[in-house]
Amino acid sequence: MNWLFTLSALIVSSIVGIDAFAVNQQSTRTPSCLPMAQEAVSSKMATLTDATDWRLRLLLNGVTTTQGRKIDGQLFVLNGNFIEEEGYEPPQGLFKSLTSNNESEDGSDEVLSLEISSSRWKLSEDPDDPKDGLWIWGLFKEPLYPFMLLQMETKELELSSGEGEEKDSIPPLKLYAQINHIRDSETGNVQLKNADVNIRLLEQVQLPGATVDLYENEKVGQISFQPL
Repeated sequence: MNWLFTLSALIVSSIVGIDAFAVNQQSTRTPSCLPMAQEAVSSKMATLTDATDWRLRLLLNGVTTTQGRKIDGQLFVLNGNFIEEEGYEPPQGLFKSLTSNNESEDGSDEVLSLEISSSRWKLSEDPDDPKDGLWIWGLFKEPLYPFMLLQMETKELELSSGEGEEKDSIPPLKLYAQINHIRDSETGNVQLKNADVNIRLLEQVQLPGATVDLYENEKVGQISFQPL
C-alpha cells in the first residue's frame, strides 16, 4: 500500500509541475509579441484636377511698362486649379484662376492682382528631345512626362500713379514656363518645382521673297507652386 501511495504522489506532483511551467512560460511573453493597433494617417494628395487648389507665386523682374519703366521684384499670387481636358495624350488642359490676392501672406507688402485671360498646360518629355509616345511600344510602364509646359496670357494691368503723373500700366503678357513635374507612381501625388518665367520676343527676318518669324525667350521672373 505504501508504494501505491508514493506512486500517486509522484504522478500528482509531476502534473502540477508541468502546469506551473506552462503558466510561467506564458507570463514571460514580452509586449513586442503582442498585436499593436495602427493609426490611419490621412494625407491630402495633390493632383492636376479641380480636386486640388494650387497657389501660384509669380515674381516678375525686368518687365517694361507702357511708359518704359522697369518693374522689378513685383509679386503676384494666384489661387486656382489645373483642369485636365479629357481625350488627350499627353495630358493637357487649362489653369483656372479662382482668386487674386492683394496682400502678401504676412500682410506687410501689397501684391498686385493679375488677371489671366487664357492659359494652357501640357505634360511633356524634354521639348528639346521629344520622346512622346515611346511608352506605347512598351519601353515604359506608364507615360513618363518629367515636364509641364505652361503658357499664361494676362490682361493689361493699370498701375497706381500719383497726382499729376501720367498713367502707366503693365501691358498684356504672354508668359511661358518649363516646369519639372514629378508624379509618384504609387500614390499619384504631384509635385511642381520652381521654374523660370519667360516672355517670347518676336523678331521678323526679311528674306528674299519671304518673311520669317523668329522667337527668342527672355527671362522675366520665377514661378513657384504650392498645393493647398
